[in-house]
Amino acid sequence: MELKSVLLDEKALQRTLTRISHEIIEKNKGVEDVVLIGIKRRGYPIAERISKKIEEIEGIKIPVGSVDISLYRDDLKKIADVPKINDSHLGVAVEDKKVILVDDVVYTGRTARAAIDAVISVGRPQMIELAVLIDRGHRELPIRADFVGKNVPTSKSEIIAVELKESDNKEDSVKIFDIN
Repeated sequence: MELKSVLLDEKALQRTLTRISHEIIEKNKGVEDVVLIGIKRRGYPIAERISKKIEEIEGIKIPVGSVDISLYRDDLKKIADVPKINDSHLGVAVEDKKVILVDDVVYTGRTARAAIDAVISVGRPQMIELAVLIDRGHRELPIRADFVGKNVPTSKSEIIAVELKESDNKEDSVKIFDIN
């Protein structure tokens, strides 16, 4: 893999999360009934950071949960005939809430669709929105992020690598690599 560019360094990533936090507050006319659900792995620490930013801005702590979509993937039948769902507990109540799913990168839309299925399987939210750090295009499903840190048109031979202190024990960064 060849590094093509650093898209976001630590400071740029923090500015991006601050902007997304403000956009969430503005679009939802405050944060009443808002919950954040981070899509594991990197979506969860990003959701935690957004919650902290919103608390700094609004003085209100937003509940944060997580979802592991590995058991909700649409290709699971290729792996096993009867999928076994080990953890459908999100850590937050979603009934009649404004749920904001948080992920690091949206690509085909399949992860977001699986996360939506997971949320709906445990309750009926008022609405579901999607916040992502990077939108790289190439959607295969009609999924659109409501809050986007950065739009990065990519080719299918490129990879977006998000590194976070919480999950990767490295510096915060977003890089693009060419895999050819």
